[in-house]
Amino acid sequence: MSRPRQLEALHPIPAFPLNRPRRLRLHPHVRDLVSETSLDPSHFILPIFVENGLKSPKPLPSLPGHMKYPTESAELIKLIARAMELGVKGFLLFGTPSTKDFKGTQSWSPTGPIQRAIRFVRSELGWEPVIFSDVCLCGYTDHGHCGYPKSSPRGVMIDNDETIKAYAESSVSLAEAGADFVAPSGMMDGQVKAIREALDSRGFTEVGILSYSAKYASAFYGPFRDVMDSAPRFGDRRSYQMDPRNRMEAVKEVLMDLAEGADMVMVKPALSYLDVISEVKRSLPWMPIAAYNVSGEYLMVKAAAEKGYVDHDLIMLEVLTSIRRAGADIIITYHAIEAAEKLREGKLPF
Repeated sequence: MSRPRQLEALHPIPAFPLNRPRRLRLHPHVRDLVSETSLDPSHFILPIFVENGLKSPKPLPSLPGHMKYPTESAELIKLIARAMELGVKGFLLFGTPSTKDFKGTQSWSPTGPIQRAIRFVRSELGWEPVIFSDVCLCGYTDHGHCGYPKSSPRGVMIDNDETIKAYAESSVSLAEAGADFVAPSGMMDGQVKAIREALDSRGFTEVGILSYSAKYASAFYGPFRDVMDSAPRFGDRRSYQMDPRNRMEAVKEVLMDLAEGADMVMVKPALSYLDVISEVKRSLPWMPIAAYNVSGEYLMVKAAAEKGYVDHDLIMLEVLTSIRRAGADIIITYHAIEAAEKLREGKLPF
């Protein structure tokens, strides 16, 4: 069968035989010379959990190797300093308040967990760490939804417009504390516009927005929801998070967020959505694309390695490389520190 003309135009058959491509694979340094994808700690953002009222770091069984930290603790500073020493410069903070209510008021309080943690990090480490702050309500509300639920004959619905007012107020509070970027994760329509206008009107024009533009209604978030105690108490999030069956809708969501003022965009999760990452990058090659290598993906690697079925370090680096290869410029990953350590040691799966 002849090759389609379109394919022939893109990938013409060379006039000379290339019958030994493995010549370029024989030597590790040659493999490095011709590699198409790079992986470096500077590509990583490390998620960190902080909690108001916590006396000492608390291990997280659902995220082995990670802890929840007191908002003002030496251990939090040591974690960030260690990551930075390894080349990881970005940190995404998630907070657990001492009390939750319907509106999630601690999300915009000056004494909220993320606000307190940012101020403490700035006092100890200055402005070198790049701090991204999650903006959502699910971890702060007593109902566990990302916005304000209201009754509807269609089931659980969210009051979108009231919710984005809360996001805007939270973003200003986080900017006042010293955040470099706010990261709205609730998938509310118009959230980026509301936040950008609120930040600019208060003089925070230098604070950026990393938008969770294509966040899918995924089953991979289970360990995270356990850590944050943020699972919905009723209903689900399918009316506002994206349908896993859709790919091109992600491009639409990204374009909408860009029009509203997003500086970076995100696809979440990563591994089951590599095609979406690739589609977004192909559509917007100049736009910084982040991908969130989420808790369920992290735990699968840990569980398989614990059973002895896979080499933990090799599969971890292979996973992260696949996300970069798909088109992600930035990877938010719980593997950040251990991957940076292995990269420093030169332990590559290639």
